[in-house]
Amino acid sequence: MATSATTEAAFTRLAHPAPTSAELREQVLANPGFGTNFTDHMVTIEWTEGRGWHDATIGPRGPIALDPAASVLHYAQEIFEGLKAYKHGDGSIALFRPEANARRFNQSAERLAMPELPEELFVESIRQIVAADRDWIPSAEGASLYLRPFMIATEAFLGVRPAKQYKFIVIASPAGNYFKSGAPAVSIWVSDYTRAAPGGTGAAKCGGNYAASLVPQAEAIERGHDQVVFLDAAEHKWIEELGGMNLYFVFADGTLVTPALTGTILPGITRDSILALARDEGLTVREDRYSLEQWQADAQSGKLVETFACGTAAVVTPVGKVSGREVEFTIGSGGPGQLTQKLKSRLVSIQRGEAPDPHGWVMKI
Repeated sequence: MATSATTEAAFTRLAHPAPTSAELREQVLANPGFGTNFTDHMVTIEWTEGRGWHDATIGPRGPIALDPAASVLHYAQEIFEGLKAYKHGDGSIALFRPEANARRFNQSAERLAMPELPEELFVESIRQIVAADRDWIPSAEGASLYLRPFMIATEAFLGVRPAKQYKFIVIASPAGNYFKSGAPAVSIWVSDYTRAAPGGTGAAKCGGNYAASLVPQAEAIERGHDQVVFLDAAEHKWIEELGGMNLYFVFADGTLVTPALTGTILPGITRDSILALARDEGLTVREDRYSLEQWQADAQSGKLVETFACGTAAVVTPVGKVSGREVEFTIGSGGPGQLTQKLKSRLVSIQRGEAPDPHGWVMKI
């Protein structure tokens, strides 16, 4: 739902009456975990039909007041994004491809019949919260400030139609390692459930997709695995993605394959970055269908030497073992592969300002 209404983008700054003490903040940053600790501030911007975006505010993080009939609670008009702020060695702060998140956010908004947020306003909202909470960015290796922009429908009504009022919010969370197992490579379970179907919302980053993944993810954990992998809905044959990450397959001949974006897979920004870095390395890269049967056969024959998952939260994660009701196999040695480590190192070095940025991905703030 594109909007032609005017945009009022000036941010009002609200003073925080009781910010976290430096001592408590340092305790949190020493072991931030992932997604369990939050910074002092949040951004809010309102959207009203006929007026557009207005009342942009950066202020204290706190509860959201919602009417019990708010549309998001009944018809799930909700989308979100995830990106990170990094502390560079010279003390500066940088974002990684925030404009790509802004574009994907609007693609999700269009699919969920929600108003699009101007890309420059999205990026400015990120700048605002990072500037306000820059002291919350961890310095430890591998740590960052995870940023969660999201939009919800706030109009109070009971009726199946797009809402006429929305709220855009950005919160922030200091982040350490995404996976808690500490294993050199993750183990995944092939789910009998389906994540997305053609014509559905698989390419949108909306909460309903993740809610639907919780039961299969719990099933994977109960069976001793770290993550779940979904197959396509039509034939239940083709690899799509994990619960929250895209997949890559590395072959002995140097070819790199990732499932093609067919509308049922989230177009990951890390996925796209890996594609570019692999081509920079001179690798043959294909976006194509890849079946579970072929995955097992290639792993067992040695044709497939590595598999890795990628996403904003976990960055690049090796996959060592795959199990399902009819399959069980190990990939390579069951640990991190050389190309996986090389691509991760290149990506992280760019994100952290430790290597040249030939694609112009890093935005200093």
